[in-house]
Amino acid sequence: MAETSATTGTGEPASRPRKSSWKYIGPGIVVAATGVGAGDLVATLIAGSKFGYTLMWAAVIGCVVKISLAEAAGRWHLATGRTLFDGWRSLGPWTTVYFAVYVVIWGFIYGATAMSSSALPIVALFPDGPGLKFWAIVTGLIGLAFVWFNRYAVFEKVMTVLIGIMFVVVVYVAVRVVPDVGASFAGLLPVLPDGSLLYTLGLIGGVGGTITMAAYGYWVNAKGWSNSSWMKVMRLDNRVAYITTGVFVVAMLIVGAELLHASQVALTSGDRGLIDLGKVLEDRFGTGTAKLFLVGFFATSFSSLIGVWHGVSLMFADFVERFRAPADPAVPEEQAGPAVTDRQQRSLPFRAYLLWLTFPPMTLLWLDEPFGLVIAYGVLGAFFMPFLALTLLWLLNSPRVPEEWRNGRLSNAMLADVGLLFVVLCVQQVHDLLW
Repeated sequence: MAETSATTGTGEPASRPRKSSWKYIGPGIVVAATGVGAGDLVATLIAGSKFGYTLMWAAVIGCVVKISLAEAAGRWHLATGRTLFDGWRSLGPWTTVYFAVYVVIWGFIYGATAMSSSALPIVALFPDGPGLKFWAIVTGLIGLAFVWFNRYAVFEKVMTVLIGIMFVVVVYVAVRVVPDVGASFAGLLPVLPDGSLLYTLGLIGGVGGTITMAAYGYWVNAKGWSNSSWMKVMRLDNRVAYITTGVFVVAMLIVGAELLHASQVALTSGDRGLIDLGKVLEDRFGTGTAKLFLVGFFATSFSSLIGVWHGVSLMFADFVERFRAPADPAVPEEQAGPAVTDRQQRSLPFRAYLLWLTFPPMTLLWLDEPFGLVIAYGVLGAFFMPFLALTLLWLLNSPRVPEEWRNGRLSNAMLADVGLLFVVLCVQQVHDLLW
């Protein structure tokens, strides 16, 4: 695509393209830190423990998939001057109904999950202290206060520190287990061992693939990037994000392959699997390495918590704002940009959703998650990624986007393949949930 001057969604000329530079990197770091949760790392570990290095190629393809999807979300915001939800709403009222139901149920379950995940490593680090419920509530309240009182600039700095801790710890552990370099390069050749199809699809589509990918465009605007002159900068930022995510995935595959595959150690599924890994590391390398890993586990979980508290609350604030406005106006006002984002961060809907993510989910810490609610959460969540991929494919081929920023053949091929991948994963997840 051309990187020449473009027009904004209002038809006004954008300023000259900014030169891409490392000094601008930020929203990509935020989306990478938020998207990689403890459960994702466990799924990658289990794939490594079952199949060794064989699925390394799937991790690389997954990185490319996420780059294409996040780039599409960021390009929509910058090329049109409109938010992603505004684009969804222009496709018809069905998108509003889906998102409204999804964001309420998803937030309720995810809030409890994020708080529990952040509490687990603290309990493991301080076994003689308060229990899981206490620390889960504390982490939830800290996340609430942090996002409530801070704007994007401070939020980005803290997320950068957390992803730095994650990166150092995960790579250190991968180096400590002494990877088999030859086997890891051999794993770049596409091979599907028996019984590996679902693990392969999960590696390609799972790590870093959440609603926070849709929040990327909102963080781009919060950073101050508001028109197509920032397109080259956004693309560099996005690539850095998902290459970083790719390093996490490869490192955890190495740990699974070297530490767990040979000894046939089985991990508990979900976030608690990282507690199991901590015990394995302690037996193999001593208490210091195990505690360092638990610190990295906390950074992984807590960065996802505050990332969702901020990013999805921004999306909800925009959802409420667009819901009150006329759909798809002929000449839209500026609907995406730093001023809009700053106003939304102070808005009642933003803070109301923050409270929704924090307090109602605390009840689930004492109760088994209701079966019907878990099913609804799983089904709606399974549909979100194909919904995101296919609606972006629709929007970015439409007259809503200035012609030079519409999809080219490569973008269309990538988004179509991504949409198909997530439809297959969606069908499988719904099947597993219901049967």
